[in-house]
Amino acid sequence: MSIRAGFLGTGSCLPEKEFTNFDMEKIVDTTDEWIQTRTGIKSRRIADDQTATSDLAYGAALKAMEAANISAEDLDMIIVATITPDMHFPSTACIVQDKLGADNASAFDVSAACSGFVYASTIAKQFVESGQAKYVLVIGAETLSKILDFTDRNTCVLFGDGAGAAIIGQVPTGGIIATDLGAKGSGGKFLTVPAGGSRMPASQETIDNRLHYISMDGSEVFKFAVRIMASSSKTVVEKAGWSVDELDYLVPHQANIRIINSAGKKLKLPPEKVHVNLDKFGNTSAGSVPIALDEAVRSGKIKSGDKVVLVAFGGGLTWGALAVEF
Repeated sequence: MSIRAGFLGTGSCLPEKEFTNFDMEKIVDTTDEWIQTRTGIKSRRIADDQTATSDLAYGAALKAMEAANISAEDLDMIIVATITPDMHFPSTACIVQDKLGADNASAFDVSAACSGFVYASTIAKQFVESGQAKYVLVIGAETLSKILDFTDRNTCVLFGDGAGAAIIGQVPTGGIIATDLGAKGSGGKFLTVPAGGSRMPASQETIDNRLHYISMDGSEVFKFAVRIMASSSKTVVEKAGWSVDELDYLVPHQANIRIINSAGKKLKLPPEKVHVNLDKFGNTSAGSVPIALDEAVRSGKIKSGDKVVLVAFGGGLTWGALAVEF
C-alpha cells in the first residue's frame, strides 16, 4: 500500500502586542475607515524588539508537536517558510532545530513569500510519501514589522507578525490528496525588498533611500491575486478528483478581504465555508495560511473527513494550493 501524508497536528504563535488601525492613525496618514474599507483589516500583531522570527516559529512548533503527540527527537525534518529570517544564515530552520533540541532532523528554509507554507508542505509530502521521513515539522513564520516602512501607508497597514506550524506525517486515509504550485517570475518586481542581497548590498545609500523595506505595486498584485486564488483552487480540486461542490472549507491566504471574497464567489462557496481572520492579524505572509488553519482546526470548523483547500499567493510572484482530506 502506498504511504499517504497528512496533517497530524497544528499550532500557532502570535506576539502579544496588538496594533490597531487607530494606533496606525497616530503614525501615518490613514484612517481606520480607509484601511477597513480597502482591506478588511482592523488590527495586527507586532513583535517587540527582542522577538525574532525563530522565536515565533519555536512557539508554533511546540503547539503543533503537542497536538500531534510527538517529541522533538521524533522529527526527521524541519522546514521553515519565511521572508524575514533571523539572518541570511544559518537558516531559521536550523535555529529552530537547536531551540527544540531536534538533533535527528535536517533543517532548511523555503523562500516563496506568502505561498511559503504551501510550498513547504508540498516538499514535506514528498519526503513522507517516499518513506524518507516519518515526521516533518513545517512552519510559516514572519516578523514583517521589521521590514515595513511606517511612512508608507500603502504597505505598512497591511502586514503583521506571527507563525503557524504543522506536523506532516503518515495517515491511514485521506491526507494531502493533491497540490498545485506555480510561479510567474516576471511579476517579481511588483513585490520586493530591493536591497540587502547580492544585487544591492547594504550601503549608506540603500539605507537613506529606504530600500530595505517592502515595496509593492498594490494594483498589479491585486489583479494577480484575484485571478490566481480561484484558478489554483479549482486546479487542485480537479487534481484531487473532487468537484467544487464537495468542498467543505477553504483556508485562503489572508491578504485582503476583497481578494478572499472574490475567490469564494468564483468557487460558489458561502461565507461560512471560507476562513477569515485577517481582521485580527492582517497579512502575516508565510504565517497566514498555517495560522488560519490552526484556528479553524482548534475551533472545530474543520472536522475529520472534511475536504479542505489551502490556497495562497505571494511575492515571486508565486502561488500554491493543497487539497486535503482531514
